[in-house]
Amino acid sequence: MKPKAKKQAKREKRKAGGDDSEGLKEKAKKRKKSLVEKIEGPSASDKLLPRTLEERMGARRIVVVLEKCPLECVTPRKGAIELLNSDDHKGICAKTGRNLADVRPDITHQCLMALLDSPLNKAGKLLIYMHTANNVLIEIHPSLRIPRTFKRFAGLMVELLQRQKIRAANANETLMKVVSNPIEKYLPPGCRRFGMSVNGRSVKMRDFGAELDKDETSTVPIVFVVGAVAHGDPVTEPIFGLNYIEENLSICPFGLSAACVCSKICNEFENLWNIC
Repeated sequence: MKPKAKKQAKREKRKAGGDDSEGLKEKAKKRKKSLVEKIEGPSASDKLLPRTLEERMGARRIVVVLEKCPLECVTPRKGAIELLNSDDHKGICAKTGRNLADVRPDITHQCLMALLDSPLNKAGKLLIYMHTANNVLIEIHPSLRIPRTFKRFAGLMVELLQRQKIRAANANETLMKVVSNPIEKYLPPGCRRFGMSVNGRSVKMRDFGAELDKDETSTVPIVFVVGAVAHGDPVTEPIFGLNYIEENLSICPFGLSAACVCSKICNEFENLWNIC
């Protein structure tokens, strides 16, 4: 069949099935509209999240700073970039004289899961910052859903450290980004700042939270600094918290993991503010 004849046959076919083509167009429009609404329309939980700097600094909220997070990229072989950790890079740590306990990014992963999955965060009452051992400051958006497995978390952190930011796939939102130091310029003026340490003043978290809530500065966010490390006390080191913390607190006579401390903070303020 000649090309002209083929084109004429296609035209006749379209004319014959005009009603069907119009129906397909209508269905396509409906699909497109629902997809746009799905991406752009904020959910009920998203509406609770603070969007502007004024919202972040002018409301009753908890700010958690994870200090000395061991997030560092390494090249174990040519063309490969991975997150340095004690399980996969024992040889590199041995060659460089690094203590395996100092390269535990899984602790940061556990802390982020405890914080981001909490009802306190879902109610829009939590802000999170990470300060790495290499003095890199990272801001975490409350709507971030952290990967469940460490392998995927490690890949996400490598991408963040290389690109300086992680954006949402289907929305115009930056989920994680590297920001300039120091941490003090992101903390609200006049806020209370406490470091969590075994050697701090012994308090019961529930009573301490209730006392803070009665204070006249209860409308200002409260800052808690937690060391995301396997051992040591980063909140007593000048680079990692000593310069901006007003007091160190001990909420348990036993040594707790960083993730457990994060959970305790969230649980007590969820109860105090009747979130759940």
